[in-house]
Amino acid sequence: MVRRGYDVLSERYEWAFGGESKYGSWIEELLGRLPDAGTVLDIGCGNGVPVARSLVVAGHRVTGVDISEVQIRRARELVPCADFIRVDATMLELPQGSFDAVVCLYTLIHVPVEEQPTLLQRIASWLRPGGWFLSTTGHRAWTGTDENWLGGGAAMWWSHADAETNRAWLVQAGFDVVHEEFVPEGDSGHVLFWARRSLE
Repeated sequence: MVRRGYDVLSERYEWAFGGESKYGSWIEELLGRLPDAGTVLDIGCGNGVPVARSLVVAGHRVTGVDISEVQIRRARELVPCADFIRVDATMLELPQGSFDAVVCLYTLIHVPVEEQPTLLQRIASWLRPGGWFLSTTGHRAWTGTDENWLGGGAAMWWSHADAETNRAWLVQAGFDVVHEEFVPEGDSGHVLFWARRSLE
């Protein structure tokens, strides 16, 4: 359902959520924390804009992954200097310690809640010690479907844990949570986490 939803609604999603302005300050902060020519994994990269494009322009090497074939096709067109892979993030296999940062914005919320702790552990393993993890998660526990998401004629599905649970999972995965903030959206919202893989 998630894959089909983003295949159908790729352009509508881009128009509705304005990633250029929404992510701008987060990207700027990430750029300030990366080494020169850093390596970044963007999980749920969508069409590659603005995250992958901004990182590539700043001289970083980006690998983007997304479950949607349409989003990946658009990302390859819009950000030709990055590498993009169509894959379910829960099935992704990567070498340990390969990245200076992992970005995962509005993606964990589409992963079944029972699979999220394992994915967070794998993300931690893909980071170098001290590497950064920038992620949005659920704020309140909820799992459900919108049968006509964004009025675009396709369904979408989400699965959220609450903020306290997400924080605990990050710590269990080997992260130090550096910053946490609520990001409002409609009558609810998400939680933004800045976390760092422990140096030990």
